[in-house]
Amino acid sequence: MTKLSVNINKIATLRNSRGGDTPNVVQFAKDVQRFGAEGITVHPRPDERHIKYQDTRDLKPEVYTEFNVEGNPIKSFMDLVLEVKPTQVTLVPDAVDALTSNAGWDTMKHVSFLTEVISEFKSNGIRTSIFVDPVLKMIEGAKTTGTDRIELYTESFAQEYSLGNKNAIIPFTKAAELANEIDLGVNAGHDLSLENIKFFKENVPELLEVSIGHALVSESLYLGVENVVQMYLHKLK
Repeated sequence: MTKLSVNINKIATLRNSRGGDTPNVVQFAKDVQRFGAEGITVHPRPDERHIKYQDTRDLKPEVYTEFNVEGNPIKSFMDLVLEVKPTQVTLVPDAVDALTSNAGWDTMKHVSFLTEVISEFKSNGIRTSIFVDPVLKMIEGAKTTGTDRIELYTESFAQEYSLGNKNAIIPFTKAAELANEIDLGVNAGHDLSLENIKFFKENVPELLEVSIGHALVSESLYLGVENVVQMYLHKLK
């Protein structure tokens, strides 16, 4: 069964829009774990416009499933990860002003940098994953960095699937097949939803984890958080 990691950035966005501490991101993380989620994901950015660095620290003792911290490995981010020591760190090449993640790493161009960063995290017992597009040479490049896993950037699949183009899954299937062949674990995330997750799971072999935030929180407004978590778990079986 593919693990469901709930990205709680949107809960922090809602909280920050009014100041104060409502909704409380730590309580939300505790609740979705109680409802069955098998992981919590956060993506603190340098401007802390949603998840704050302190949120990441506060969450650490409360996440008893898997804790996944995403971000661009600038010094402040690396220091935070090495302090918190989550289960997994997912490296994402975000620009400082990026609205949301919008591209995977060029693992060929940045191989030396990624290798150094990954070595530091792994020496501290933190599982590593690299955010990549479903491009075979980028997956081959990821292997040379020493990473444990890749996270497939799934926005292109989600957009095309919503238009009825099921062939959009093909690059992701091939990417996962290659990753499996070269002993890289496969995660996935970005714009996955209740509409497309079952089809994606069925066509991506050995999918270990999906990270879902925006869609899950949006769907929960209509269907309820506990119900939505259970619906994802059912579709991922």
